[in-house]
Amino acid sequence: MTGIRRLVLDVLKPHEPSNLLMAKALSELEFVEGVNLSLYEIDQNTENIKIVIVGNDMDFEKIKREIENLGGVIHSIDEIVAGKRIIETVTTEQDR
Repeated sequence: MTGIRRLVLDVLKPHEPSNLLMAKALSELEFVEGVNLSLYEIDQNTENIKIVIVGNDMDFEKIKREIENLGGVIHSIDEIVAGKRIIETVTTEQDR
């Protein structure tokens, strides 16, 4: 079974816990192989981050629960990759 292989999430979270702690906690889920976390915006109380999670047969509800347990809220799911392999996005002239 392959299921969900990559998720790109737009998340709003408080400053604490740190982004390091959030990335580490997500990477420790049994089905996660890697996590990239990028800070996009910061204000007095919150941070807007983009989280890319790669794994095999990932459980979205467990990922969502972990993010919420750390005080985060998923604003949007910006990308979902599922199936036997990950298809990389190709930039075209229309995208520029």
